[in-house]
Amino acid sequence: MIIPASAVYDVPGADDEKIFDDILRNLERDRDDIRRALSHLAAIGGGAFADLEADHRADVTKAFREVGGAPLAALVRVVLLCYYRDDRVMQSLGQEARPPFPKGHVVEQGDWSLLDPVRARKPMYRRVD
Repeated sequence: MIIPASAVYDVPGADDEKIFDDILRNLERDRDDIRRALSHLAAIGGGAFADLEADHRADVTKAFREVGGAPLAALVRVVLLCYYRDDRVMQSLGQEARPPFPKGHVVEQGDWSLLDPVRARKPMYRRVD
């Protein structure tokens, strides 16, 4: 439900077997938050999230988004990181399917004036001598 498949862009969803296997292999530091996320989804939905009817799953997802917190952030982070590593997804974005290093990727220069409001803001930190 975080990233559905798209026929328009010819990309799989994050539930694609290859992407999902990558997600499972890369839980590492987020394992506890992911467990909390799945437990919370089960509590809201009254059962395992994957077993819920599509309409009920959508309602549960909406309720979970409203709660937010570290478990949701961890779940989304792991899914996004693994999804955008997939060669098919990178190719759909017009990127060469390869690691970013050592060759790197060229990033076109944008409008740096968009950062002016951030630069004008008072510092959000305490200066240390």
